[in-house]
Amino acid sequence: MPRKRREKSITGIYHVMLRGINGQTIFHDNEDYEKLIKTLKKYKEVCGYKIYAFCFMSNHIHLLIKEGKEDLGITFRRIGVSYVYWYNRKYSRSGHLFQDRYKSEVVENDKYFLTVLRYIHQNPIKAGIEDDIDKYRWSSYNEYLGKNGICDTEYPLKFFANDKKRALVLFKEFNIQENDDKCLEYKKLVRINDKEAAKIIMKVAKVKNTTQIQKFQKERRDKVIRELRNKGLSIRQLERLTGISFSIIRRV
Repeated sequence: MPRKRREKSITGIYHVMLRGINGQTIFHDNEDYEKLIKTLKKYKEVCGYKIYAFCFMSNHIHLLIKEGKEDLGITFRRIGVSYVYWYNRKYSRSGHLFQDRYKSEVVENDKYFLTVLRYIHQNPIKAGIEDDIDKYRWSSYNEYLGKNGICDTEYPLKFFANDKKRALVLFKEFNIQENDDKCLEYKKLVRINDKEAAKIIMKVAKVKNTTQIQKFQKERRDKVIRELRNKGLSIRQLERLTGISFSIIRRV
């Protein structure tokens, strides 16, 4: 079946999401987050796009972005290839990292632009990762408050006030408001129960008992863990069923 043609935004602005394949982790440490920021900065200069908001979560990212001088599909192929090549070398893996192609929705009016802006900044709060919006390091929120970065803050701030100090006050108030914003999101993955997960582990690892993986040599063990993560098994589930520590699985 052919893919559905993407809707084109009359403003050139989109809310874009990229997720790890099968929901797997795409950021394991600060270096990974920093690398994607550098990649976005590099191709921003090449492609001419503008970023109005972003948030990087452990297994997906959100961007509020205005298309530059080339189609976003080309832009995200550039970004994806660059980051995945670096990531695969770092973690001694191969193959795809992101779930299919990027997901997007058009942003064609001021009200929805602000809704998406707030939705992106509140992602860590609604996910229960942080209590305060300004404490989350990997979003554009603090770039609006003066931190250097990749975000084009001037245009969004003008929605709040022409005076920058007043605009920042209103920006902060708006971003902490309780709301029921509904924006682009991936459907929740259906989690594999432990019984089915154990069968998958034994089949992939070719073992009769899931804890036998502990005795594998590191290279073989890590290869098996990566394959199991790509099949949708969570870190906690693998820890529970194999006895391998959370920290080891997370680093793979």
